[in-house]
Amino acid sequence: MLSYRHAFHAGNHADVLKHAVLVHLLGYLAKKDTPVWYVDTHAGAAGYDLGEAWAQKNAEYETGIGRLWPEKDAPALIGAYLRHVRALNPDGSLRFYPGSAQIAMSVLREQDRLRLFELHSTESRVLKQHFANDSPRVLVQAGDGFDSLKSVLPPPSRRAVVLMDPSYEDKRDYARARAALADAVQRFATGVYVLWYPIVQRKDSAQFPGLLKRLQAKDWLHVSLTVKAPSPDGFGLHGSGLFVLNPPWDLPALLKEAMPYLVKVLGQDAAARYELESELT
Repeated sequence: MLSYRHAFHAGNHADVLKHAVLVHLLGYLAKKDTPVWYVDTHAGAAGYDLGEAWAQKNAEYETGIGRLWPEKDAPALIGAYLRHVRALNPDGSLRFYPGSAQIAMSVLREQDRLRLFELHSTESRVLKQHFANDSPRVLVQAGDGFDSLKSVLPPPSRRAVVLMDPSYEDKRDYARARAALADAVQRFATGVYVLWYPIVQRKDSAQFPGLLKRLQAKDWLHVSLTVKAPSPDGFGLHGSGLFVLNPPWDLPALLKEAMPYLVKVLGQDAAARYELESELT
């Protein structure tokens, strides 16, 4: 929705899971010389100052990246992600957190391309300013990422990671995300697609993974992280999940190592747990 600002949630447990997987996916595709496209349908801002009022309002980063920050022996998947966050904070103090677009920019190479969509007028303006000197490598469009996705698929190189992470404050986002993903796979069957969703006390959230599995019989992965029991009032985010189409072969093993660690470090009560399932060819 137009009222949504990701700065409220920057660096929380959901960002940790999403960005750790994103770093690996982009790095994996970048091992070959052929250019990679990164497409982000709900890009938000490029980065966040955790000391500003937006981030300090609920200080969600304190139970996300804040808990990981002092860790020294993180599993490979988490360690690679932490290196990118630490690069923004060279003095060793956690102050800045990268958005998905900035993470992609730091992982990818000169020959790769970023195509970023953001509907919120303020966020899209900040995003454009951040990447003002990076055209044609980076193009930012103010608009609805669900509708705009079809304009960039398939990419010329036929190699891409597409991230879809709407806020889901509008309940129609569940149906729109699934429809956009189904259409994208029809246009570009070999792309790597990452769809984020919230774990909340809502029927749409509980049913979502099952619906997504129907999109493709094979070559999918689903991982979720629950950090606490649902709130008694029924509100709030107590976990999140990622559904990945066409994941690289090594991602299940990396997540199998990383997820117990995330439960231990980010878990807030006895309800903390993870789920990991996949069907790969």
